Amino acid sequence: MSKPQNSHPYITQNPKICNGNPVIAGTRMRVIDIAIKYDRLGWSPDEIVDEYPHLDLVKIHDALSYYYEHQTELDAEIAARLKKIDEIRSVIGKNHE
Repeated sequence: MSKPQNSHPYITQNPKICNGNPVIAGTRMRVIDIAIKYDRLGWSPDEIVDEYPHLDLVKIHDALSYYYEHQTELDAEIAARLKKIDEIRSVIGKNHE
């Protein structure tokens, strides 16, 4: 059985949009943002659609499918971003002491 040419029809990457991060096509909503809301914050797909009504469940599920297929690399990116946030908070905290 052959794999479809585009197994994620609602996900796109373009170096000029969100620094080439995978996004939901036609938006600037990054897959990583959907994944964080679902996987880390515990939002349901319906809650994500309620918060972002320009999206629909099909696109949310496609983003989550993409995330789980690329979870190792996207989780590494999430960890790197969280580390950077902690570094910034540390610098800000030192400046306010």
